[in-house]
Formats: sequence, C-alpha cells, structure tokens
Amino acid sequence: MLLIGPDEVTSTLTYDACIPVMRSAMVRLSSGKTAQMLRQIMPLDHGRMFGVMAGTMGPEAAFGSKLICVTPERGAAPAPSHQGVVVVFNAETGAPACVAEAGAITSIRTASASAMATDVLARSDARILTILGTGEQALHHALAMPHVRELDEIRIWGRSQERAEALAAEVAEKTGIAVRVFVQVAEAASGADIVCTVTASPDPILLADVVAAGTHINVVGSSYDGPREIDDALVAASRFYADSSDSVRAQGAEFRHALNSGAVGESHILGEIGEVLLGTIAGRQSDTDITIYKSLGHVIQDIASAEYIYAALKAQNS
Repeated sequence: MLLIGPDEVTSTLTYDACIPVMRSAMVRLSSGKTAQMLRQIMPLDHGRMFGVMAGTMGPEAAFGSKLICVTPERGAAPAPSHQGVVVVFNAETGAPACVAEAGAITSIRTASASAMATDVLARSDARILTILGTGEQALHHALAMPHVRELDEIRIWGRSQERAEALAAEVAEKTGIAVRVFVQVAEAASGADIVCTVTASPDPILLADVVAAGTHINVVGSSYDGPREIDDALVAASRFYADSSDSVRAQGAEFRHALNSGAVGESHILGEIGEVLLGTIAGRQSDTDITIYKSLGHVIQDIASAEYIYAALKAQNS
C-alpha cells in the first residue's frame, strides 16, 4: 500500500493532468458507470464538519472512500481548511492500493473540475475572470482557469482587503496576468466573463442584477444544503447544470432554496456537465446565456485523482 503525501500530490496532479481526469470522471458518472453514496456530514464543534464519502468508478474498476475534516473558520491557524485521506482499493484484489492526502487532492480536483466546466460552458472569447473569495479554492481556481481560457484580467474580491491584496499578489506572480482587487462584489462581477464563487458565506453574495448576459458562473463554496452563494433570481436566470443532478437536488443549497421559494421548478436543472460532454444535452446556446455549473464535489473525482497519482508514481518508480 502506497502512502502519498501532499508534496507528491501537488507535484504529480497538475492542472493540465487533472482537468482531463475530471472530464473523464464526469463522463463516467453521467454514463451510469459509477456509483457513489450521498456524502455523510457530521457537525463538530467550532463550525467544523467531518465528512465521509464512498464510491466506485464502476464494475471491475477502482473503488474507495474519502474521510475529511473541514474547518471553515481557522483564524490564524496554519492548517489547511480540508484535512483527511483518500483511500483507493484495488478492483481485482480488494486490497487498499494507496492512501493519499485529501486536502491537496480536494483543492486541485475541485478547481480542475470548475475549469473543465468552464471550458465546456463559457464563451470562447471569455477574457475576464472574477474570483469571489480568498481561501485555498480561490487561489486554485485563479491558477486553473488560465489553462482553459486566455485571460486578460483576473479580479479578486474578499471580505478581508488584506487577504484579497495578498491573494492578488500571489496570483499575479504565478500567472503573469493582470490582477485587480475590488471592494464591492457588484464592481468585481460587472462585465466579467467568468465568475467563481468560492466562499463560506451563509447568505448570497452574488445577485442576479450584477451579472451580465453571457457570463459563466462556477458555484463552488457551498457543499451541502445550508449556505448559499447566489440568490434565487440568478438561479432562475441561468441555464443551470450540475456535477451530479441527484446530489444537487438533495444537497445543492442554491437550487433547493430557489425550488422551495417557487423561483424555479424541478426541471430547471438541465442536466449534468458529463451529459454536455457526452452530447446528450445541450450546453450554452447563445453568447447571451448565463450558465451556471453547480459543484458539490464527488468522491469519484477524488478516487480518479488518487488513482492517477498512484499510477504516475508507480510508473516513475518502475
């Protein structure tokens, strides 16, 4: 059994490697080849959560589980917000093949899945990216998006001006792209082609009236039925796609709130990003469509990522 630490994850699971891994995983999900349990989340003290996710890539394919502790409010603590492990089992023998550090995998695969969805749904001429949030996912999304679109500008908004400025400096250094910090969400979103919401906000920060026609939005920060980052009107105004339709119907806070308020009906979820990739449902229909990709994150993304790392490391050592 191979133990894979965070340094090995980050050196092996690059965005260029992970984006196609996410594409393949989402196609497998929408093809009905995978199976996964709805995530189980146990509230802990001080706003922390313990999550358990299990799934399989399909018959005679790898299977496994992720155990993760999420700490949204860390204060000055240096530890990552997501800490845990991904365990992948050998499909043939049933033995555990590897245990990989989950925090780095989660950060990279989540941003890579958003980049994959952006490549599928955003306008081909998208040039301005807005990141709402300043945490780990904000950095990873800012670094992943230039792999699918040629960006002229990246905009950063966060509740902490100091953290937004620090993130902007890091993104500018690592991407070579012009980065601007905004004090107001409305100003950051105005005229943006791509918006990524990656906050822990309990209430909507991005409202329909500040989003321009033609924008693509990755809604990422809320991973359970509770906090929501966008309002009902924006959900209703969009062509709305899920990573997993069943999961978003069960745990997608933004969709569920809009549904319960009467702003949308059950059919408002047009389908899954994997179905767009398969060509079984349509994606963007015009340059004026507002498209939304709702990301909850799924254990098959973790398993596929860990399986890729495991194979790459085995090949290096053979």
